[in-house]
Amino acid sequence: MALEVTPIDRVANIDRDSFQSRYARQSRPLVIEGLSRFWPAYNKWTLDYFKSVCGDTVVPLYDGSKADASKKVNEPAARMKFSEYLDLIASGPTDLRMFTFNVVDHLPQVKTDFIKPDLCRFFVDRFPMMFFGGQGSKVFLHYDIDVPHIFLTQFHGSKRVLLFPPKCTPRLYKLPLSWHAIEDIDWWNPDLEKYPALRGVKGMTTILKHGETLYMPPGWWHYMEYIEGGFAVALRAVSLPWRIFEGIWNVTIVRTVDNLLRKHVGRKWFDYKERRAYEKSNQYALRHVLPEADQAPVI
Repeated sequence: MALEVTPIDRVANIDRDSFQSRYARQSRPLVIEGLSRFWPAYNKWTLDYFKSVCGDTVVPLYDGSKADASKKVNEPAARMKFSEYLDLIASGPTDLRMFTFNVVDHLPQVKTDFIKPDLCRFFVDRFPMMFFGGQGSKVFLHYDIDVPHIFLTQFHGSKRVLLFPPKCTPRLYKLPLSWHAIEDIDWWNPDLEKYPALRGVKGMTTILKHGETLYMPPGWWHYMEYIEGGFAVALRAVSLPWRIFEGIWNVTIVRTVDNLLRKHVGRKWFDYKERRAYEKSNQYALRHVLPEADQAPVI
């Protein structure tokens, strides 16, 4: 049973005033098809290029398995040379992914390969993050811990994207002390009998291709699946002051407490988180029944 989804708006390009009034201030996602066309990275950034400039770098990799109670948040499942990993994702399906790769730390010279869009102020220059994935790999539903404006530009391949607005958070089975949802849910075809709070939830979707940029407003949930092996770079701009404090709180307090509970409570903590997420969203759905006109049709 699929949730109701609508296409994310697309434009070839957009000026700052239109972007701010129609998308940023209204917290609406957007795909900008031509934003990166004049970046040096548009043609320069290939798998072979990264193999040639930092192929010997050993990188952390993550698979599609559920989080492990014995490990800290974002502890990798494996490590290998970057060149070997790039060969792997070029050769066919794999669930191994690499994320939050700080490209500037490893390759300071690429700072001139991309251009900050003149659409938001206060971009975080120090942290342009890259994400790599093999065909079929998936990114669990989450929102970004630091709650920024995100401009995600895809290279070499395509990915399928599903977004949910922050107002849906109480229905998305969010785990306590986390910015992730329960990992067992198939978001393209969820079991609405097992997860009834998802009835009426409406998402937005698109296929993001080479050179296209997805704008995700602060706090938007995203789930992604690599249709082909490829990679993307995320440029981030700080949001409103209260969002900045939320991000600092998440990074310094929430993540620390969660790691301590993982370490000292282990599997019982994980079981509690899933049980509590399930109960909390179902209770919310019972208290906030959607009008029939707003409920999503089941396909």
